[in-house]
Amino acid sequence: MGVSSRILQVSFASACVAMGAAFAAPADSQAQTSGLSGPSSVQGDLQEGDGLTDPQFRSDFPRNVAPGWFAWKDGLAEQGFRFNVDYLTLGQASSSNIGEGEAASGIFRLYGNWKATEHGQLTFKLEHRHAYTDVAPQFLGLNGGALSITGTAFNDSGAMLTNLFWSQKAVDGAWSLQFGQIDVTDFLDIYGAVSPYSAFQNLAFNTNPTINTPNPGLGVAGGVKLGDNFYAIGSIADANADPTSPDFDVFSEGNLFKSLEVGYTSGLDRIYFDNVHLTLWHADAANDGSRAEDYGASFSAAWFVDNKWMPFVRAGVSEGTAALYDKSLSTGIAYYGRNTDAAGLGLNWAQANGNDATQFTAEAFYRFSISPGLHITPSLQFISNPLAGSSESNIALVGIRTRFVF
Repeated sequence: MGVSSRILQVSFASACVAMGAAFAAPADSQAQTSGLSGPSSVQGDLQEGDGLTDPQFRSDFPRNVAPGWFAWKDGLAEQGFRFNVDYLTLGQASSSNIGEGEAASGIFRLYGNWKATEHGQLTFKLEHRHAYTDVAPQFLGLNGGALSITGTAFNDSGAMLTNLFWSQKAVDGAWSLQFGQIDVTDFLDIYGAVSPYSAFQNLAFNTNPTINTPNPGLGVAGGVKLGDNFYAIGSIADANADPTSPDFDVFSEGNLFKSLEVGYTSGLDRIYFDNVHLTLWHADAANDGSRAEDYGASFSAAWFVDNKWMPFVRAGVSEGTAALYDKSLSTGIAYYGRNTDAAGLGLNWAQANGNDATQFTAEAFYRFSISPGLHITPSLQFISNPLAGSSESNIALVGIRTRFVF
């Protein structure tokens, strides 16, 4: 399998099954009851200001220029149907002396959920990912000689069905279940700064880069509480999924991705803000020989301090050929401001291809939340000792991401 194929599998995570707990927000936030979801899920993207209560924005855009549209949306929400239309862009420039020096792309998304019953709902997400340049930001680092996904999710995949699943919860919240077209990265090995749409852009700080997560596809997910503070999450998914052409081939080919996660949280309403967990995973080899069997383990610890600062430590190891790295260790801190701005600083050490060479990656970003419908996020990435053939010892990338929500 070529390097680019490996990167594609890692950076679009996907379809699966998980046994796990509920999405959460800080202690002074409104309690959310979304089931298996995290910051990059539909439920997470439907929240304003990371789920904080009474978020303070600088502007009311675009509600102030299209009040009729938002009044109509609010009316639907009162009847149980919530949705957003958003458009994201990412532009990056690299200092590498090989490959393309610039990359830019956009993502159009239509997503939402319909609460059909008190404890059941239908979730959907349609996307179109497209590049403005010859190389999309997702591959700019690799194109410049670094074994690094510098623009997670910003690629040129075209139209995608990312989510179309039913979720059901127990009356007392003791368990939750999802089945249908699912994206594993909605709930697998998550923490508060995991989303490439609102936080870090480099895969080293998104879903663990040692996990060979499949593309969004057919899966079943379920979660269970193990007391007041412990939970378990497990997953089974189509390891060969292709969200640009959804199918039911998993039943005939039988190539599966499986995971099991056990974690501790200060409360199940804070599951991705205060969280320590261990994840085990395994992916079957592809029947056509394009992907070898691989497996691994990851660890994550992130804890919210004063509902403002969130230090984190994340590590992973894997055996096989499909994940981006064999070994990875990340640490850093995220910050959440009262005006719903957010910032992060992350450091990563990684090894790949079974050798002793190491690559170091750093990323810093600041997200200006101008309004509920406009976010602007400049970022800086620095890669030392790039592992994909660069003649330079260091590569720097600057980027700017925008998000418009309607």
